[in-house]
Amino acid sequence: MDSRMSGVVLTGHGGPEKLEWRDDLPVPQPGPKDVIVRVRAAAVNNTDINTRTAWYSKGGNQAEDASWSGNPLQFPRIQGADVCGEIAAVGADVSPGRIGERVLIEPCIREADGAELAAPWYFGSECDGGFAQFARVASRHAHPVRSTLSDIELASFPCSYSTAENMLTRAQVKHGDTVLVTGASGGVGSAAVQLARARGATVAAVTSPAKSATLRELGAARTFGRDDDLLAGLGANSVDVVIDLVAGPNWPALLDVMRPGARYAVAGAIGGPMVELDVRTLYLKDLSFFGCTVLEPEVFGNLVGRIERGEIKPLVAAVHALKDIDKAQEDFGKKGHTGKIVLEVP
Repeated sequence: MDSRMSGVVLTGHGGPEKLEWRDDLPVPQPGPKDVIVRVRAAAVNNTDINTRTAWYSKGGNQAEDASWSGNPLQFPRIQGADVCGEIAAVGADVSPGRIGERVLIEPCIREADGAELAAPWYFGSECDGGFAQFARVASRHAHPVRSTLSDIELASFPCSYSTAENMLTRAQVKHGDTVLVTGASGGVGSAAVQLARARGATVAAVTSPAKSATLRELGAARTFGRDDDLLAGLGANSVDVVIDLVAGPNWPALLDVMRPGARYAVAGAIGGPMVELDVRTLYLKDLSFFGCTVLEPEVFGNLVGRIERGEIKPLVAAVHALKDIDKAQEDFGKKGHTGKIVLEVP
């Protein structure tokens, strides 16, 4: 490997002007328990943009709490949580036989610099990620994947699909459940539709009318527009699980359609983070709420198994060159796509 590589660095919180293409980045060197992954493709996701814009900040000082974990972000930072590539080098404690393996990187990092982390990191946030030609990660987080899918297709899976699988795991979605997915045309939402169907659940999806046909093809039995009356359409006490990525002003209707004992899992708030909750509904219906960020330990391995068995399929909306990341993130922000926008790494 050369000593220098190309990639995109985030130089601070702000707009796309904070993303800088560089040809002189040092190629990362492996620690004893690490592997170096030659990145072939990396997808765009909400977390990268939210981190850049300091969306996670809950206070006035962006530097203090503007990452997904609430820790200050260190700049410059190579972002990129969705990575497919092959192992190009290994550390002293890793079998050389791993070199050449095609891998997906688990975005929820529990080990770094040879040590277990007190709190998980997010790949491309607390450590450098995949928006460059090479990336370093602990060997345990580079999962071999055996699939006929392309690198670009495989790069659409890690972040969105593991987030969706984690929500379904936490909410204990099982065969026969009725599952309502909000924001169903996005990367996580479309993944949740597929993964819930793979578990034998019946899925209702909230999306724009223009994307209803695509969601039905992915397995949704019913679709609703974002402003439709869910209570009228589904009926009270009709849903076992809500997978919510939207929140926002229509949020109270989600509780109205949930059955007594139903489960609610959330991993996004694209409709607005502040909602109105009647606590009586929560306790009188014995509802369970799950905030989902950190992946359960078994989730990513289970996801790779579903990919290898062909139980889910990639949904690639567009492909851009890594150098055109600003255009890719602009298109992502327009929300006119279904699935993932993927960056091809030179």
